[in-house]
Amino acid sequence: MLNPSLSLNSPRFLITGANGQLGFELQRALAPFGEFIALDRAGCDLSNPDSIRAAVRAAKPDVIFNAGAYTAVDKAESEPDQAHAINAVAPGVIGEEAAKIGALVIHYSTDYVFDGSKAEAYLETDTPSPLSVYGKTKLIGEQALTGSGAKYLIFRTSWVFGLHGKNFIKTILRLASERPELKIVVDQVGAPTGVALLADVSAHIAARYMRDGVQDFPFGLYHLAARGSTSWCEFARHVVAKAADANWDLQATPDLILPITTPEYPTPAARPANSCLNTSKFREAFGLQLPDWHTGVDHVLTGLLQK
Repeated sequence: MLNPSLSLNSPRFLITGANGQLGFELQRALAPFGEFIALDRAGCDLSNPDSIRAAVRAAKPDVIFNAGAYTAVDKAESEPDQAHAINAVAPGVIGEEAAKIGALVIHYSTDYVFDGSKAEAYLETDTPSPLSVYGKTKLIGEQALTGSGAKYLIFRTSWVFGLHGKNFIKTILRLASERPELKIVVDQVGAPTGVALLADVSAHIAARYMRDGVQDFPFGLYHLAARGSTSWCEFARHVVAKAADANWDLQATPDLILPITTPEYPTPAARPANSCLNTSKFREAFGLQLPDWHTGVDHVLTGLLQK
């Protein structure tokens, strides 16, 4: 959709994956900064290079936000070709088209490019070693964009959630209202990161780019996630505790969120035990502070628990 209230001389943004969690929030965040065209799969099918090329050529954007991705981590194990087309091939095609028109590409990647064996938070310089089809295809997508010739920012993030779409918070609220007891993995840790944070930061940086131009702009790969860390089990307990405080109709209570280990909850795709991302490079490059993970979670819970 095109924001009709802005002049034709304002920056022009293209968003892929418009119906996803991040694409939805980007439309809100970008509205004050310029015109935007937000395309769902019908307008830009990321599994089809011809569709991507046509969309970029028609939009002629200054900045492309590639918010679309194949994110069904377990399903990707049985649909590797589809995941590869969307996650691995599409970013390179977007980059090639962006390079032709001088557009900046802001692309979103994942903690799943790492195997989770490191004791500390991962740096951008750490060697990726993905465990799953999803992680492997996202890593190939990073490499394809990097080699495309486009100006780019790649933001690796973790444990994404938001008000719109499916996510862990909504799943826990549903399950806690249906079951008296939940068993949640305790030996995987990461930083729950809201799509509102990702979108607001992305919009701010895009506006800076449009204002200041290419010279001295810190292009490249960055880790971008909320501050702090938690386990899936503690994350679930926090969600249920907040729901209980809001008098949500629950069967499970926080003390009935029981910890289990990864081997006790087998999944088709392997997950990294440590998904923590060191964000020092990002904070230093852009002069931005990142809030604790509780802040974004509590904001989304406020919206969800009022419904």
